[in-house]
Amino acid sequence: MKVIPGMGAAAALLLALPATAQDAPLLAPLFQDHGVLQRDKPLPVWGNAAPGQPVEVEIAGKTARATADSAGRWRVELPAIAAGGPYTLTVRAGSRVQTISDVLIGDVWLCSGQSNMELSVSQALNAQSEIANANDPMMRLITVQKDSATAPLERFKHPLAWEPVTPKTIGEFSAACYFMARDLKGRQKVPFGLIDSTWGGTAINAWRSAGSLAADPVAKGDAELRALHQRDPAAAARKWGTAWMQWWRERSGDAAGREPWQAGAPGNWLKLPAFELWEGWGVSAMENYNGIVWYRTEIRLTAAQAKKATGIELGIADDMDVAFVNGVPVGSTNVWNQQRSYPLAPGVLKAGVNLVTVGVIDTGGGGGMYGKDAPRLLKFADGATLALPPASDWQYRATPGIGDSPHTPWESTSGQSGLYNAMIAPIGPYRLRGVAWYQGEADTGAASGYSTRLAGLMSGWRGQFGDSQLPFLIVQIAGWGPRNAIPVESGNASIRDEQRRAVAADRNAALAVATDLGDVWDIHPANKQEVGRRLALGARVKAYGETIAYSGPWPVDARRTGDSVRVTFTGMDGPLQAWSATRPIGFELCAAAYASCRFVEARIDGDAVILDVADGAADRVRYCWGDSPVCTLYDRGGLPATPFELNVE
Repeated sequence: MKVIPGMGAAAALLLALPATAQDAPLLAPLFQDHGVLQRDKPLPVWGNAAPGQPVEVEIAGKTARATADSAGRWRVELPAIAAGGPYTLTVRAGSRVQTISDVLIGDVWLCSGQSNMELSVSQALNAQSEIANANDPMMRLITVQKDSATAPLERFKHPLAWEPVTPKTIGEFSAACYFMARDLKGRQKVPFGLIDSTWGGTAINAWRSAGSLAADPVAKGDAELRALHQRDPAAAARKWGTAWMQWWRERSGDAAGREPWQAGAPGNWLKLPAFELWEGWGVSAMENYNGIVWYRTEIRLTAAQAKKATGIELGIADDMDVAFVNGVPVGSTNVWNQQRSYPLAPGVLKAGVNLVTVGVIDTGGGGGMYGKDAPRLLKFADGATLALPPASDWQYRATPGIGDSPHTPWESTSGQSGLYNAMIAPIGPYRLRGVAWYQGEADTGAASGYSTRLAGLMSGWRGQFGDSQLPFLIVQIAGWGPRNAIPVESGNASIRDEQRRAVAADRNAALAVATDLGDVWDIHPANKQEVGRRLALGARVKAYGETIAYSGPWPVDARRTGDSVRVTFTGMDGPLQAWSATRPIGFELCAAAYASCRFVEARIDGDAVILDVADGAADRVRYCWGDSPVCTLYDRGGLPATPFELNVE
């Protein structure tokens, strides 16, 4: 990249401009050396210049012009260009010139989601060989750094760069994304550009735009609360905390005034061993504990101190904390390695003894308040601080069996829009061939309505990228967790069915079924080569117009006739078949009531599966239901039938 500043009077004018106009590159962040632009579509190019300044953009003999607006923003649209390159993209604004070299025209894919999309080539099957053989100068990669923001950003907080695929660059890139693109590139014979914007453990609403959330009646209340948090964090903490307190009472059975954050709360309160992860306390009951642990201490203040206090620091907690002072909720954070710092509204503290209580929720791995030297103190308006008591003056009480708790809508990874604002919005209207999305594990605790959330995400992103028909390839979450000998209710299975429903309602979306690719013991199965292949099958249909079977047997309906239920399928490559048996397994019939399902005998009949009703109810049919279900229905091409639940007609 080469930037040439102006001289003389023009340079003097630039020096008088705000830093954002005179110092920022003319082009938006994704326009860099070695980049890839989308072929065969009009190409938006944008950036920043001096307000009112004419801008000219040229590449491959195509030219477009615009004038920067009063904020210095400009945008042009170049005509569609066929695949090819390398080219040089040149932007001129007054006496400034920026050139981007080695630019290819081909297909650009955005890959996003949580840890299974983030999982790198170095962690995939046969990693050593895959990395050693990764040499493709016509495939380029760019990785967006993890970050969050309270409002949409125009530019990324961290620098990023396009890089050709080599053994040095591919190892830490998304494996599913790379293997998908490698398959597609072998067929399309054009350059490919891959954008990796992923963050493990993140919920879908964190990736949704504020606009899509505002249009979602279920999310509207959280969106309003998030807006309040931007204006008044302490008021938002109190309002959210009130709802959290009600959730606790419903789960714990505690009566009002008897909860752990109240003075004199009952229960087996024990002396805190140390500010370190509870697995290291040497307490046998805590060595493998996952759940909620309450911490509490007291601090004595004068009337003047109580009046001047403005905030409280509580050290670090793994994973999530909910903090109370004198029974008033003051804040919550769901980042395992972040210092807890919360504002205190006037009147929360009082002269005399004040109770500080922190509930820490851990769902796996280490848990607890930790960091022996982490700041734990009160902050005052005049800049003074007062240390909270040492660990020896704290108590703790474990409360197993409560389950995962609600999360604040302003959390970076589980709240609303934070990741979209910092990791998707700065991509701007960059033209794409499509999006690959692999996420859902973080939403299994609140599976109901996920299909609506996913539809909202797709709609919001299509709006940003200026393509109402932008293809979305959705990976259905893989099997993980315990197997079941009897029918069970399962958040994992519910998410899979919600993903199926979202794709069924969207003619520009495809589902890559991955239930059979899972690992009972590992939420991150390593066979990302097959995930990539199945994503590529969906892309060949939705993005490239091929006519092939791409998603395995897909349920159409379930109808009862006499003592049997007939489930009809479509989308197969050849006939239905059961693997390793003469009959498929994994089918259930259920009454309308919750937890009323039973396994039933099944047999294949052409494009359908016939289920034996026997003596039970048959209001619903489920297939492949559970955390790690064993399912045997496939098509001739080796693609599995999607897990599903249907009402019986």
